[in-house]
Formats: sequence, C-alpha cells, structure tokens
Amino acid sequence: MKPWISLTIPAQADYIDIVRLTLSGLAAKEGFSYEEIEDMKVAVTEACTNVVLHAYDGGTHGMMEIVFEVQQDSLHIRVKDSGSSFQYEPLAIAGASLHHKPLSDANVGGLGLFLMQALMDQVEIRSEMGTEVILTKRLGRKEEMA
Repeated sequence: MKPWISLTIPAQADYIDIVRLTLSGLAAKEGFSYEEIEDMKVAVTEACTNVVLHAYDGGTHGMMEIVFEVQQDSLHIRVKDSGSSFQYEPLAIAGASLHHKPLSDANVGGLGLFLMQALMDQVEIRSEMGTEVILTKRLGRKEEMA
C-alpha cells in the first residue's frame, strides 16, 4: 500500500507554506519533475487560499485538512474544510473561456478554478458538508504535440 500524509492546519494564510513544503518533499520523493511540482504547488495554494478566504464566515478561522495520497502513477491532494459550502457548477467552468478577452472580463474568484484545472490532470469539487477539492497529477504526463 502506498503512503498517505494528512495535515490538519488552521485555515489561515500563514500556514499554507507548510502545505507547499510537504507537497514539494513528497512529490520529489515520488519522482515528479520540477515543473510538475511547481504546477502542483500553485494549484494547492489556490485551493488552500479559497478555504482561507471563503470557507469560514464572520472572521472566525476554522481548520482545513490536506491529505496527500500517493498512488502507483499519480498523486491526489485533497483540501477539505467544514465551513460554508458553495454551489459548484462544473459546466459553467468547463464551458467558459478567456481566450481573446481582456482579464477584466473574468469573474472575480473564478480564476483559481481555471488555474487549478489548467495545472492539474483532474480537479474534483465536492460541496456537501463543507468543501473538498481533489487535485490529481499523474506521474510523467507528457504534453501531446498539436
């Protein structure tokens, strides 16, 4: 059985570096390239920042759990909170495009999801009780030539 690592940290920006450092060490140990690790760090930072900014109302800070699951050919990163959920609409995100549009046309707060989807091989969002974002990066994914 492959290992998994779990962190439970305060949902505060000051603690996101702990997540990034843990991810860097684990991903390097599993053989991910520098570029893949940097992509994952940006994506997990976006997911954690969403928790910090949106999950807990009223200025109170709750906790967030980050679980790194190593599979045979991939790494799954789960970022979960127990704060306010939101209505995720995958069709709206998947069908939208910013090509040939000014950045000012983008919805505020929606760019993080676009970024996560661009940098990771798969992004799942569950929002039943709190919100859980599952980021997946496959080991050694090669970009196909157009």
